[in-house]
Amino acid sequence: MGQSFSSTSENEDRGDLESSFTAYFNNIEIENKIIPPEIIRSIKRSLKKGHVQQAHYRIIGGLGHINYAPINIAVTGESGAGKSSFINALRGVGPEEEGATQVGIAETAMRRTPYKHPKIETLTFWELPGIGTMNIPPKYYLEKVKFQEYDFFVILSATRFKLLELDLAQAIRLKGKNCYFVRTKVDREKTLQLIRSYCVNTFIQNNMDVPQIFLISNHDLLDYNFPVLIDTLIKDLPAQKRHNFILSLPNNTEAVVDRKHKSMQQFILLKACQAGILATVPTVDILSLSDVDELEELKVKLNHYQVLFGLDDESLEVMAKDSQVPVEQLKKIIKSPYLLETKKEETLGEMFLKYVEKFASANGGPLATGLYFEKTFYLKLYFLDTVTEDAKVLLRETYSKN
Repeated sequence: MGQSFSSTSENEDRGDLESSFTAYFNNIEIENKIIPPEIIRSIKRSLKKGHVQQAHYRIIGGLGHINYAPINIAVTGESGAGKSSFINALRGVGPEEEGATQVGIAETAMRRTPYKHPKIETLTFWELPGIGTMNIPPKYYLEKVKFQEYDFFVILSATRFKLLELDLAQAIRLKGKNCYFVRTKVDREKTLQLIRSYCVNTFIQNNMDVPQIFLISNHDLLDYNFPVLIDTLIKDLPAQKRHNFILSLPNNTEAVVDRKHKSMQQFILLKACQAGILATVPTVDILSLSDVDELEELKVKLNHYQVLFGLDDESLEVMAKDSQVPVEQLKKIIKSPYLLETKKEETLGEMFLKYVEKFASANGGPLATGLYFEKTFYLKLYFLDTVTEDAKVLLRETYSKN
């Protein structure tokens, strides 16, 4: 696929890549970027100076942080506040499923319990006993639960926040970490305004600044402030940890599906840039997938996207059971399981060529200037778009039955 270029041509291509790279990332809001702004700026500088190899290594470094950066979330609150249900909801695990946090189990003395996310290996939720369980000062509580290991704390309450919890939040902030107040079991109350006023008064009565308080129902994450809470957590996380946290979210709204799509698209395009700059669109054997390794890589990637967007067989079985729709019916309305089959009305090659044309005209990124990457990167983007649309189709289908 590659071509040899004159020095002038190489410089032009590098300039095009720098301008298209800049255009793409300028269109992404800071809180949605999956690598830190300083790394993005250094990549731009390297490309502008023609230091392609340097840019290559900086992209590798940025992606490496994403793949291996651990995310540890501490969830605390009094017994009965709904910590287990909250963690299950964020992990996308039903209370009866294997690996679910056990709801209603009495807390034991100062024992913290880790729960790995079933799909994101780097993400761990830690269920901590409430500070009131031991009735000790915040300083000693934080030492006991190994404060330094967590990215942030979520403090839950089913009624009102106790003074010890307010003091704990202050101690956490003084140590330079974020904590979030979440009022659970909102579905049991009459009005949101009454609940919020009740929570706010707790802070006022203790002469404390009123923080943002998130009202949620663990039984229905689509209601109340749960989406606002998630947006806040994503915004406050370091850039290199956002990607995997976004991918961990339950596929319960089209907004979440779109967010996952944008994050994955960034990741794929960064990988494409890392792989190197190629020339113009190749016209011969563009879609020859006779290479066994190449085809196997595509199968693995497609399966990975299906798992992340809830389209794997196990997820479809759960969805079918919850929505009381036959799993065969769900499989009939999605396209991604058949992407690597060539016996359909149009071949993968024909679909791919249409996609390249559509992507090149619709995006202000690397394709806008006529720069092209290896075909496997386009295919991954095509797979991602198809899986994203399938996830939305399933949401519409299943919610229409409820």
